[in-house]
Amino acid sequence: FTMALLSMITVLVIACPCALGLATPTAIMVGMGKGAENGILIKNAESLELAKKVDTIILDKTGTITEGKPKVQELIWLDNSAKNILFTIENNSHHPLAKSITDFLGDEVNLLHLNVEDVSGKGLKTNYNNKNYYVGKVGWIDELNIQKTEEVNQLIDSFSNKNYTISFFGDDEKVLALIGISDQIKSTSIQAIQSFHEKGIEVWMVTGDNEFSGNAIAKQVGIDHVVANALPNDKMDIIKDLQKKGKVVAMVGDGINDSAALAQADVSIAMGNGSDIAIDVAKITLIGGDLTKIDHAINLSKQTVKTIHQNLFWAFIYNIIGIPIAAGVLYPFNGF
Repeated sequence: FTMALLSMITVLVIACPCALGLATPTAIMVGMGKGAENGILIKNAESLELAKKVDTIILDKTGTITEGKPKVQELIWLDNSAKNILFTIENNSHHPLAKSITDFLGDEVNLLHLNVEDVSGKGLKTNYNNKNYYVGKVGWIDELNIQKTEEVNQLIDSFSNKNYTISFFGDDEKVLALIGISDQIKSTSIQAIQSFHEKGIEVWMVTGDNEFSGNAIAKQVGIDHVVANALPNDKMDIIKDLQKKGKVVAMVGDGINDSAALAQADVSIAMGNGSDIAIDVAKITLIGGDLTKIDHAINLSKQTVKTIHQNLFWAFIYNIIGIPIAAGVLYPFNGF
C-alpha cells in the first residue's frame, strides 16, 4: 500500500500542473506582451499564429503607405459662386481629403445648414435650393452625366501628370471646381515593403485613388501590383480571389472604406491613427502606423510558434519519460 501510495503521489507531482496544458497559452501571452512593448497590439492568438504564414500583403494608400495628411496643392474654380457649399460639404466629412480642402478654403467661408450624404466609394452629395451638389472622384462625373468641357479634361490631365489625387466639385449640370491633392510617403514605407519582398511576400496596393497617382506612389515604394479606383467591395473581392488561389492574405488599412476588406482578410491590420471602425474590425493594430512593425509582427509570430513547438516537445518528453519512472517502471530492475 505504501509503495502504491508513493507511486500515485509521484505520478501526480510529475503530471500536474501539466506542462502540456501550459505550453501554448504561456508562449502566446509572452508573444502578445512582446508585441505590445513594440507598439503592436494583438487581439487574439489566431492572428499571432497565422501571421507567419502570410504570403500576400494588401496595402491601402492614403494613411497606410502615405502620411494620411494630404494637402491641397491646386484648387481651380470654374465657377466660385458656390464656395460656401463646398466648404459645408467637406466640413461634414471626417475623411483626410475633406479636412485638407476645408483647411485650404479657410474659416472665412460661411457654413450652411445642409444634409450631406456619403455615397460609398464615390464621394459626398447634398441638395441646396432644389439643386444637387457633388464632391468626389472624377470618375463619378461621367456616372452622374455632368457635362465635361475641354477645359475640365485638360485640367484633369494636368493634375494627373502631377500625380495629384483629383477631386471635383459640381452640380447637376457642370463641374464647378477641380482640386489637386497630394500626400507625402511615410519615411518607413520603402524600408517595410523591401523587407516584405525579402521574405518572399507578394505586395499589392489597392486604392480608391486614380490610376496615375496610385502608380506613381507604387513606383516610388517598389510595389508591382496596383489596383486603382477600387471601391470598398472591390478590395474585399480581390482578397477573396487571392484566398481562392490558396494565398494567406494580410490586409492593412486605416479607413472606413477598408473595414470590409479587413474583415475578409486572414490577418487584418489597422493603423493606430486610423478610423475607429478599422481598428475595431482589425485583429492587429499598429500604434503610430509604422509599416515596419508588420515585419516585426511576422518575426514575432515565427518566434512564438517556434517557442510553442519547443514547449510542446519538452512537455511530451518530460511526461513520456517522467510518468513511467514515477509509476515505478524501474523498481523491478534496480529498486528505484
